[in-house]
Amino acid sequence: MSGEGFMAIPNLPEEYDQLDQWKTLMFLYNAALQKVQTRVNILSDEFHHINHYNPIEHVKARIKTPESIVKKLKRLGFEATIDNMYQELHDIAGIRIICSFTSDIYYLADAISRQNDIKVEMVKDYIAKPKPNGYRSYHMVIVMPIYLSSGQVEMRVEIQIRTIAMDFWASLEHKIHYKFEGAAPEHIREDLKECADMAASLDRRMLALNESLQKAGEEKNG
Repeated sequence: MSGEGFMAIPNLPEEYDQLDQWKTLMFLYNAALQKVQTRVNILSDEFHHINHYNPIEHVKARIKTPESIVKKLKRLGFEATIDNMYQELHDIAGIRIICSFTSDIYYLADAISRQNDIKVEMVKDYIAKPKPNGYRSYHMVIVMPIYLSSGQVEMRVEIQIRTIAMDFWASLEHKIHYKFEGAAPEHIREDLKECADMAASLDRRMLALNESLQKAGEEKNG
């Protein structure tokens, strides 16, 4: 990974100029990821405290590997430099939140976006508009402030929010994509698309069932 032509991260303290650029960037992305994880954990605890119900099933966090970063930059037509990493890639630090129901996804996305020091830079709603292969998920790119000892910098983190069914399908699609290097046979692609539609149908039925259960509980208590 070349560091030549590196453009300093806005507001990065001067003492960082003499440090290894790759290690500095990874330190900052890890800090951003830890901060987002803490926010999500607090929301999870609050949901349970107030509603005795937690929409978050589990959370996964990761930093892209150097190999994955270089491959994506090249695919996008950029030279593999530290500067291009910071400016052109929005998903080096990523967190995936798995929910029970599709309604939980939008509820959680709204709760995150309403936090005062978080800026939502980009939203891609692949639930409302699935990808042609059937992929469904809700993506947000947020800008998160990191408070250092002598200043503040802002880092991007991608948040993916999806149901258990969406996550199961995406995991299988990911394995197939890499096994066939993006060129899976037509019959497998057709089966995957059919499975995606079935998973979406299951999500709708489970949501309707949950809403019926809630309504029945309200009527019983009322």
